[in-house]
Amino acid sequence: MRASIISVGTEILFGQILNTNTQYLTKKLNGLGIDVYYHFTVGDNEKRLGEILNYALEKSDLIIATGGLGPTQDDLTKETISKVMKTNLVIHEPSYERLIDYFKKSNRFMNENNLKQVYLPNESIVLENGCGTAPGFILSKDEKMITCLPGPPKEMKCMFENYVIPYLKERSSQVIHSRILRFFGIGESALETELLDLISNQTNPTLATYAKSGEVSLRVTAKAKHIEEAIEKINPIITMIQNKLGEYLYSCNDEELVEVVAKKLMKENLTISFAESCTGGLLAAKLTDIPGISSSLERSVVTYSNQAKIDELGVKKETLEKYGAVSEQTAKEMAIGLKQRTGSDLCLSVTGIAGPSGGSEDKPVGLVYIGLCYKDLVLCEKHNISGDRNRVRNYTSMLAFNKIRKTIS
Repeated sequence: MRASIISVGTEILFGQILNTNTQYLTKKLNGLGIDVYYHFTVGDNEKRLGEILNYALEKSDLIIATGGLGPTQDDLTKETISKVMKTNLVIHEPSYERLIDYFKKSNRFMNENNLKQVYLPNESIVLENGCGTAPGFILSKDEKMITCLPGPPKEMKCMFENYVIPYLKERSSQVIHSRILRFFGIGESALETELLDLISNQTNPTLATYAKSGEVSLRVTAKAKHIEEAIEKINPIITMIQNKLGEYLYSCNDEELVEVVAKKLMKENLTISFAESCTGGLLAAKLTDIPGISSSLERSVVTYSNQAKIDELGVKKETLEKYGAVSEQTAKEMAIGLKQRTGSDLCLSVTGIAGPSGGSEDKPVGLVYIGLCYKDLVLCEKHNISGDRNRVRNYTSMLAFNKIRKTIS
């Protein structure tokens, strides 16, 4: 079954609200084995909505429209669908009774225009709105199906999950199951080259790469009659990918890098402390987003100035004078000093030049050193990161977490 999703609302086109409905519906439909071919967004305009509906009906078996079911004059979705599908709007008595009861229980006066909500296409399946006043509907004709849902996400999700999913499950012969693999330290083109044999011969499962900020994700998707069969198709592919690219693969379950690191720290009962200069507390901020991390995170010290590095971490003044704050020697002394003061199992330091100023020919903007103390291991990595200040700081944090991940694995 091929599907199109139509989001109706001028406020979406103006960027006044974020269209989360389309993302939600696409994921849910894929899980039901329904292929989503098109996303459309159209304003509250009958002519343009009609054009989109006619086009979508040519290309799709199923259309899901959201928005435009309210009581105001610019809510035109039902009216336009009725014209396109050549049917009439008629009052739906059960919805009318629920609307009257809703206003009565709310002790509110009901304006006449609210009745507009209970006029629905003749012969449609009416979907009760358990979270609002505007009902939705399913209208089928000539082997085409249009499902119309409210625009507010809470109302839309309530209606879709309670009524539309069961209805569609009865009519879908397949499920689609996906696993998202995440990689760090390899670019999208390099990843695709490494997996070219799998990608070139893909049928079912299919593979699709996409780049994110500082990392690459790979979606492995299988179609099957039931979820267990889809998982059986996917698992051998994931094993092959792990064998090829295990060095870069950090999650097979679409987890953030910091989440993977946090879980590993907590599982191994390891404590960690940070000494941060150019990241200014970013490592600690990201880690504290993870529930339960208080059992592992001991402290983070922001030692931005040279004096702070001396006072808080015991970095030698001679080291700073000879090598500078941004150097391998300083990064190592920061990590060692932190280890001596905290006794944490793992201590990590960061020092660098985030920019936009402060760089030189010898030490350009983007130069970063990451120091680490773990058991008897003391090491330091040097990185040159391109981009603006935010990218330098954020990518440094990812490099740091990836180093932690590899160290404690």
